[in-house]
Amino acid sequence: MGRHHQHHHIDAQTGDRRVALAVVINLALSFVQIIGGIFSGSLALIADAMHNFSDAISLIIAFGARKIARRAANADMTFGYGRAEIVAALVNYTTLIMVGLYLIYEAILRFFTPQDVDGWLVIIIAGLAFLVDLATAILTYTMSKTSMNIRAAFLHNMADALGSVAVIFAGTLILLYDWRLIDPLTTLLIAGYILWQSFREIGPVIRILMLGSPPGANLEKLVDDILGLEGIDDIHHAHLWQIDEHRTALDAHLVIKKGSWRDADAIKASAKQRLQDLHGISHTTLELERSANACPAPQIFAKI
Repeated sequence: MGRHHQHHHIDAQTGDRRVALAVVINLALSFVQIIGGIFSGSLALIADAMHNFSDAISLIIAFGARKIARRAANADMTFGYGRAEIVAALVNYTTLIMVGLYLIYEAILRFFTPQDVDGWLVIIIAGLAFLVDLATAILTYTMSKTSMNIRAAFLHNMADALGSVAVIFAGTLILLYDWRLIDPLTTLLIAGYILWQSFREIGPVIRILMLGSPPGANLEKLVDDILGLEGIDDIHHAHLWQIDEHRTALDAHLVIKKGSWRDADAIKASAKQRLQDLHGISHTTLELERSANACPAPQIFAKI
């Protein structure tokens, strides 16, 4: 809070075209990888294909969420549809976690029943996958800076690019030393990275959906800054939450000091301006109370 981010805006239609192109090339790549994994006998390549297919699904979800998020507010959705992108991010990270757990299961089975692997086919297809993953990452990189939704899809692709590098490494060791166990071992490494990345990123998404205050928010300072304004006696029933990853909202009760009620509107305007200047809160709803009629037994943070 209080930090001003520099956003890199991209025209909505241009962004949509980038995401759509990324979907097409990832679906095509997934098909090639699965066929290659079956013919080469490489679980690591199939694992990379599954992750890449999840990339394509994540991009489809991200694409749909972008479209929905631009809808105007209405009687059914009075806050608008902006959180569609947050929901999409939650779906994508949850999918990544499921993929990671499944790959661990398959890799463990392969340790007990190693299979022959065609190293050259693995290297060629994984190399192609790496190039496609890089292309997809380039298409979505700029948008990922300002969208939690697109960032989830972008991280899908970055993880898959690293997975492709690991698969190339595994294929090389199989060619040179016929070390078959490197295939399930590489799969475990890919799965571990997917899970680490997903659990790290899903927390902020859940925080927004649970109406949590922004990470790093100094609520004590916020209260002190408001109480420092002339004419304000107390603040309670304060609720601070993120509308989305870029906007923070606050609603609260302000108790106006005795003798200052005539200046209540000016005091409220000063409070709103201070919240904007010091904490970057652009959306505030402040209920004013006379000191003689304030809420009984007030709490600064009260459950609704």
